[in-house]
Amino acid sequence: MFKSVLCDMIGIKYPIIQGGMAWIADSSLASAVSNAGGLGVIAGANAPVEYVREEIRKTKELTDKPFGVNIMLMSSNADELAKLVCEEGVKVVTTGAGNPGKYIDMWKAHGIIVIPVVPSVALAKRMERTGADAVVAEGGESGGHVGELTTMALVPQVVDAVNIPVIAAGGIGDGRGVAAAFMLGAEGVQVGTRFLVADECTVHENYKQKVLSAGDIDTVVTGRPTGHPVRVLRNKLVRQFQLLEKNGAPLEEYDNLGRGALPKAVKEGDVDYGSVMAGQIAGLINKKQSCKEIIEEMFTEAEAVYKKFL
Repeated sequence: MFKSVLCDMIGIKYPIIQGGMAWIADSSLASAVSNAGGLGVIAGANAPVEYVREEIRKTKELTDKPFGVNIMLMSSNADELAKLVCEEGVKVVTTGAGNPGKYIDMWKAHGIIVIPVVPSVALAKRMERTGADAVVAEGGESGGHVGELTTMALVPQVVDAVNIPVIAAGGIGDGRGVAAAFMLGAEGVQVGTRFLVADECTVHENYKQKVLSAGDIDTVVTGRPTGHPVRVLRNKLVRQFQLLEKNGAPLEEYDNLGRGALPKAVKEGDVDYGSVMAGQIAGLINKKQSCKEIIEEMFTEAEAVYKKFL
């Protein structure tokens, strides 16, 4: 029932994309999501190009299904990563934090499906004009870098504004969220936070437990004065950021405080002074599962929700 044009476009069983979470989305997670019928995604972020190349090749060994790479366009090595996905024959590229227009002709020449993440109607229209195959309309409920509009408000407006498939993201963590996204006109969903607690996710156990114990109001957006707000779980680092905002601190102090904070949480398990990125849906997540169990459960629930109102 929830098979969509996205499934046919990419060659996947379920219309679900795993979020390209920096320092988290590696070959282990991406291959597991792809093997389970979704689209697994490797995070490029600011990782060294050779590391990303290695993760791509590991993923090819672990799955024969399609997978993608996420490129953060504000990264210093975005140009190199843009070429890397062509060299390695990656099937799908998702992008964030900018306009991928200058790369699209090159990607298209290599048969790559391009799916930018957008926080607004204006950017969605621009991405369609530049040749994007689909867009991810991401609401501010999501973890990590966020925009201002909520998923409920953003998705239907983007759907009405473009003719390419729209994938909903932000605040989707169970079958009810999947069903709601389709009712808003989306052709699929992108999910990040729920995959944080997947068995195949290699994030530190402390990070997973922080997500599992989160309540409904335990996330907060920090860094608004920098122009790059980020949604994270509350901790001692958050309180330090809030003090900077209260005192009107210069932007360089934000940079100094945030430098290395994400890997500190992801790799070292420092959930007090590390950046624990997670979406508002964290309060709904209370169990660990395999990627296969997560995806199958979400779409079984979505089917039940849909049938209830037929």
